Amino acid sequence: MLRIAVLASGSGTDLQAILDACETGQIDGQVVIVISNKEDAHALKRAREYEAKAVFIDHRGMSREAHEWRITEELDAMNIDLIVLAGYLRMFTNYIIDEYKNKIINIHPALLPKYGGKGMHGMNVHQAVLDSGDSESGCSVHFVTEGVDEGPVIARMHVPVKPDDTPKTLQERVLKAEHLLLPMVVQWFAQGKVYPENFKIIDMPQS
Repeated sequence: MLRIAVLASGSGTDLQAILDACETGQIDGQVVIVISNKEDAHALKRAREYEAKAVFIDHRGMSREAHEWRITEELDAMNIDLIVLAGYLRMFTNYIIDEYKNKIINIHPALLPKYGGKGMHGMNVHQAVLDSGDSESGCSVHFVTEGVDEGPVIARMHVPVKPDDTPKTLQERVLKAEHLLLPMVVQWFAQGKVYPENFKIIDMPQS
């Protein structure tokens, strides 16, 4: 059984998709710990309801390295196989990336490498897609490296951009795709189908 850690800063809907997939057997694994840098993050409440360990680690007043040391202390104690960043709004240094090399993945609400990087999160991403006039958007799951959204992409799922879309309606459509794609990729890890030395982008259309 894959031992999964999820890091989230907000409501945790992507976390919930993983929890549900573990419960139904879609994922051969278990979320054993959820960590947030926000004490009031709803993701922590979801973790407690699932009976996973829920940990708040405040980043304020700490160096990035000191904060990551606290995170790795929790992860090491739980013998984690995979770390999933699901709406976690902190960038990692090489300290934790090297400690868990090729074991940290992130979900991004766009078709990387487009609309990634500094400042490209939340509604900013969807507004950028609409401003570009693109006919499609989607989400991507990628390995985490020190560069923001620069890690190798594992899989992407596409959704259409509609003529009357607003950033909110596009966000809702992309979020539905995230809830399908992320558990699927986590299960690939559980099955040993994701190989660090052989990265491939798998595009998965979703209307």
